[in-house]
Amino acid sequence: MNQSRPKVKKSRALGIALTPKAVKYFEARPYPPGEHGRGRKQTSDYKVRLLEKQRLRAQYDISERQMARAYDRARKAEGKTGEALVVELERRLDALVLRSGIARTIYQARQMVTHGHIEVNGRKVDKPSFRVRPDDVVMVRERSREKVPFQVAREGGYAPDGETPRYLQVNLKALAFRLDRDPNRKEIPVICDEQLVVEYYAR
Repeated sequence: MNQSRPKVKKSRALGIALTPKAVKYFEARPYPPGEHGRGRKQTSDYKVRLLEKQRLRAQYDISERQMARAYDRARKAEGKTGEALVVELERRLDALVLRSGIARTIYQARQMVTHGHIEVNGRKVDKPSFRVRPDDVVMVRERSREKVPFQVAREGGYAPDGETPRYLQVNLKALAFRLDRDPNRKEIPVICDEQLVVEYYAR
């Protein structure tokens, strides 16, 4: 899902930094883009819920259709629908490649998967939306390991600032990780009030 809108502008419009580069710009200009950016105010409940849904979508770089499908699956799960939705999205292969520190951004993670550099349990998977299950082992394919981005990853160049989420066992030297268990919502590093997203879809 390649979008032409620059990531920094999009980050400012949504109020969250979508890439490391956007963090710097965001600190300097923490308001929406455009000449009226500073003066804009959220007006309606609908707008607030729509923005929250767009923020969640942007953090996983998925289409509206993919988001709606994930919501439908989450609605059928046990427990709170909003938490189930975030867990559902977090189990995407591209999201976990990002969390493991093999990729620097969700966009790079998606590219690594679609270009066939990643395997799950020894088999090549080129669908970013592939849902990883507990005990699945994900690694960079042998033939891709000497490419520059993977050399950088091996040295910890893309490792997350905080600690690696506890639901992952990561071995960056081996360019591999395992999903130990389903994530808990509070462990997932996305900025979102998922209850507003549920209210958006339930309207």
